[in-house]
Amino acid sequence: MSAPFQIFTARVLPANLQFDVEGDLTLLEAADLGRVQLPSSCRNGTCRTCMCQLVSGEVTYTVEWPGLSAEEKAEGLVLPCVARPLTDVVLMQAAATAG
Repeated sequence: MSAPFQIFTARVLPANLQFDVEGDLTLLEAADLGRVQLPSSCRNGTCRTCMCQLVSGEVTYTVEWPGLSAEEKAEGLVLPCVARPLTDVVLMQAAATAG
C-alpha cells in the first residue's frame, strides 16, 4: 500500500498569497494551478526569472544542478520552476535587480 501524496502549503510574500503543493508538483506548477502568478520563462532552471528567497521551509530540486551558484543557494535563493517543497514554505518574491 503506497503512502498518500503529501500536501504542503506555500505562501508568497509580500503579497501574502497562498497555494497548496500536492504530490510531485514544482512550486511554480502548483502556483499556476492555484492561480497565483509567479514570474517565469524557461521552466527548467536556467533563465532565473522565477528566483525567490526561501524565507522558511525546505525544498529539493527536480534537476541535479539548478541555475544557482553555491553562494546563492547558501543565501536561501530558490528557483520555483524546478523546486519541490519538502515542508511548508514561505517565499519572498525577488525584487527586480539590475543585471
